[in-house]
Order: sequence, then C-alpha cells, then structure tokens
Amino acid sequence: MRIGELASRAEVSVRSLRYYEEQGLLTSTRSASGQRHYTDHEVERVVFIQRLFAAGLSSRTIAELLPCVDSPSEENSDAALERMAQELDRLSERIADLVRTRDALAGLMTMARAHRERLQSAVAD
Repeated sequence: MRIGELASRAEVSVRSLRYYEEQGLLTSTRSASGQRHYTDHEVERVVFIQRLFAAGLSSRTIAELLPCVDSPSEENSDAALERMAQELDRLSERIADLVRTRDALAGLMTMARAHRERLQSAVAD
C-alpha cells in the first residue's frame, strides 16, 4: 500500500509517517519512481508507535523499545521493560516537580490575596 493509504488506515498524517521513517521507526520499500510502499503489518506498527508517543515517550526511546517487537526474546523484553521503567521514573519526577511548582504558585496567590485584602482595608479606613 502507498503512504496515503497507510496514513488513512492507521489514522495518522502522512507527515507523521515520513517523520517515523526519518527516525528509523518505520521502513518502506520504494518503487522505481520513488514512491513509498508498505505492507499490512505496518498499520499495526504505526498504531503501536502512536500508543508509545501517547504514553509520553520520545522517538529515541521508542526506537530503543522496537527490538522487543521486531525480534521478540526474553532479553529484548527485559530491556524494553527496564527502559519503560526508566521513563516511568522520569515522568514521576516531572510530575513531582510540577506539583511543587503548582504549590509554590498557590502560596504566592495566597500571599497576594492577603496583601490585596490589607490594601482594601487600609483604603476603607
């Protein structure tokens, strides 16, 4: 199938598919005129790649996980699980940082409201 059909079947843009190829996440064969051609297997691969992106993974991390799909083995599975655990830890740290930032902002808002109330009281007196 050609790139437009793959994009339609996988519900992604043609631009995304080209990006996946640039990043080494997807491969195609080329016709004599240079058109990309894909097999039915690539539909599932693109859907899987989309799920990995939706989980917050970078294209580089996804490339590290794909050997588990391309060459299933206990070793590749263990490596993929370890890499996903690292990403989960990274996301957890980011969430903790965001919570601290949110709490700091909430504290500043509380102080600003108190200051505003003091100003209003001073004006009223």
